[in-house]
Amino acid sequence: MIKTITFAIVHFSVAFSVTYSITGNFIVGGVIALVEPAVNTVAFYFHERIWDRLKANEDTKMHLSGSLRSTFESYALKS
Repeated sequence: MIKTITFAIVHFSVAFSVTYSITGNFIVGGVIALVEPAVNTVAFYFHERIWDRLKANEDTKMHLSGSLRSTFESYALKS
């Protein structure tokens, strides 16, 4: 949990520093530093869902491929 908190502090600091250095405005830097991690969290959620779906599709393809191969091998051995 400490690692998560320290990472959040680093993330906030980087977002604030970059925004402030570009805009020169403390308020804009603070707002962006608060909003950006929230938006990033939502984006990460959908990113993970997409990757989970891709992984599931890949696992299904591998399973089906293995099943078909086993079926053909069994058939070939019987012939």
